[in-house]
Amino acid sequence: MNMLSRRGFLAASAAAIGAAHLPRIAFAQGVAPISLSAATRTLDIDGRAATVFGLAGPGGQGLILDPGQRFRVDLTNDLDVGTIIHWHGQIPPNAQDGVPDMPMPLLAPGETRSYDFEARPGTHWMHSHVPTQEMQLLAAPLIVRSAEDVAADRQDVVMFLHDFSFKAPEEVLADISGGHGGGHGAGHGAGAEPDQGAPMGGMGAMQGMDHGAMGHGVMGGMPMGNMPGMGGMMGMGGQMGGMAMDLNDYDWDAYLANDRTLSDPEVVQVERGGRIRLRVINAAAATVFWIDTGVAEARLVAVDGHAVQHFGGSRFGLAMGQRLDIEIDLPNEGGAWPILALREGARERTGLILATQGAEVRRLDAMAGSEAPAFDTDLAQEARLIALDALPDRPVDRSQMLMLGGSMQPYVWTINGTVWGQHQPITARSDERVGLSFHNMSMMAHPMHLHGHVFQVVGLNGRRVAGALRDTVHVPPMSMVDVALDVGEAARWMLHCHHMPHLATGMMTEFAVTASV
Repeated sequence: MNMLSRRGFLAASAAAIGAAHLPRIAFAQGVAPISLSAATRTLDIDGRAATVFGLAGPGGQGLILDPGQRFRVDLTNDLDVGTIIHWHGQIPPNAQDGVPDMPMPLLAPGETRSYDFEARPGTHWMHSHVPTQEMQLLAAPLIVRSAEDVAADRQDVVMFLHDFSFKAPEEVLADISGGHGGGHGAGHGAGAEPDQGAPMGGMGAMQGMDHGAMGHGVMGGMPMGNMPGMGGMMGMGGQMGGMAMDLNDYDWDAYLANDRTLSDPEVVQVERGGRIRLRVINAAAATVFWIDTGVAEARLVAVDGHAVQHFGGSRFGLAMGQRLDIEIDLPNEGGAWPILALREGARERTGLILATQGAEVRRLDAMAGSEAPAFDTDLAQEARLIALDALPDRPVDRSQMLMLGGSMQPYVWTINGTVWGQHQPITARSDERVGLSFHNMSMMAHPMHLHGHVFQVVGLNGRRVAGALRDTVHVPPMSMVDVALDVGEAARWMLHCHHMPHLATGMMTEFAVTASV
């Protein structure tokens, strides 16, 4: 293949861009609905065949929409079980949001359902809202390009991350809840005997149904030293005030970047001196990753599909459900540049390789020489994020505290002390400005995801910030994160932890919106 200029490379064709990375992304053209299928597929994982689920569009796993293109999709369930897909990062009408029985039921095998709504630009994804199915890789990228993306002189590369087990998801959940997950992190299972009666409270329910100065911090700027359990808790190396964090609660068989491990990574052909927009999506069930760009010059430019003030670095982290857009400027000389995803608190890693034509690509070990640190225990990365298009300044009409709790033994995770089915909804009215305070008093982090809304991070451990716009925020152990949002459609919206075993055991509630008077 002859080398093209960067502009020529980008202009060559949509198919050329789609072929630049795996999973292959389908370009949706025209006004006819796009056909999307939930179906089984087979992966080669370190030489072993694995049957998993997937979301196949016209050109492969996932979708890319062009600027201004509506999300018009006919979704067909080609599985032999019921399913439903959530469009993570999009704000469709509530009836199209994709949560079982909120309000639509699962799609039966063979059933087709149509979706039609205005697509929000950015790096997003789509996944089953049945936890065991997401653990079977029923997920795919959903990229909505902006006019700026089309005009920019750069190459798009998607990095879609998973954790994977050859065991059935139900076995994985049983191992975790019984204390046999074998995860890393000081304090995992700390001295506790396995509780064979540990409840799986929410599993049945889920199987049946997934800038400017804000000036209005939710907690009014209360210093963390005055918050119960907060002052002086944060420590280094997985320790908090003498207590041990639980970083990982399961040792997965493989960690995947675009469906591949480092034994056979994807090699993306790039140009000398080219600019890359790396769109990283953490679709893992229960793994936080650091993205390490190595010697390549990189800067973080967006999170969860929303632009932030750029800042440079070589290592950026993201929790389950979150996305990062990282711009990388490649040297003018040829070469190969590994982009690695490091499992927090562990040595396992995955990734892909950017390489110019003819460059030597060396094999990388799937185990690093040392453990990666815990992710953002002091919220230092979150504190650096400043939205470029912040929420308008207005008073908060109502504030709600959400206490995040739970334990490894018994394995139960709660919001305000209850699991799904016993929950008290978080209430609001359409058009209100609402503040939510996520107060994590457990020893595991929780990536909290709100459906149907975008929120802005406005407080970190009691300190006011004009932070990023997000739909999923990482709340470390013994920490508090405040967010503000403008309430949308009057409906029942899901609010939950995006750690799948936590969700499966009931760590969710609903954001119940009523119409304004």
